[in-house]
Amino acid sequence: MNRMSYEIKQDGKFKYIEEGSGETLILLHGLFGALSNFGDLIEYFRRQYKVVVPMLPLLELDLLHTSVGGIEKFVHKFIEYKSYSNIHLLGNSLGGHVALLYVLKHPENIKSLILTGSSGLFESGMGDTYPKRGDYEYIRTKTELTFYDPKMATKELVDEVFEITSNRLKVIKIIALAKSAIRNNLGEELNEIKQPTLLVWGNNDTITPPFVGREFNRLIPNSELHFIDKCGHAPMMEVADEFNKILHQFLTKLNEPAAVTG
Repeated sequence: MNRMSYEIKQDGKFKYIEEGSGETLILLHGLFGALSNFGDLIEYFRRQYKVVVPMLPLLELDLLHTSVGGIEKFVHKFIEYKSYSNIHLLGNSLGGHVALLYVLKHPENIKSLILTGSSGLFESGMGDTYPKRGDYEYIRTKTELTFYDPKMATKELVDEVFEITSNRLKVIKIIALAKSAIRNNLGEELNEIKQPTLLVWGNNDTITPPFVGREFNRLIPNSELHFIDKCGHAPMMEVADEFNKILHQFLTKLNEPAAVTG
């Protein structure tokens, strides 16, 4: 695992990582672990891109704004504040859902869309079966289900999830987000997305199973779908090398036609 430490910048009310230079690649994390999830990806792409990871206030907003829409508004304010444009927008899990909502509302800012294990159509969430708080073994088992290889659920990661789930208000917010994600089904609108879209799915994803990837592929006009074996809900974390290779090819191909005609 790549344990590079990145400086978390604080600018106004935003906290984020920004590494490298070039076209902007923004990464939107899901419910747990922004940094542990994206370490290998930041390291690989910062050589050619400006890689930006905003810390999403998933559990910091008031309950009224604790929704996919509330997070999308936050991302919009962040992108406006930083004047990013021509963005490659990548989202995992709930972050993918937020990315979809953003592209539908502000297509002019987005050059391409990358979704991996994204919600927005269907998910079997943790939200339906929240146990009595303080059940560490249960949380460990649930966290392991995120991955094909249970060893990916390190003590550090399980502790992070456990800490969040042992806080009553945070649990209420997680459930609010999960319900909001289920209500906010984007099936009807996905055909409006014009951007080239890359879909990367783990063949062993139990949270947004492979059929969800196929359905996104069917509904988003200009999309391509890649499956990775022995991989669960967080490909950019579990099979970073393969994920980076697929994303690199996709981004390189995007920039090629311009070079030929230019």
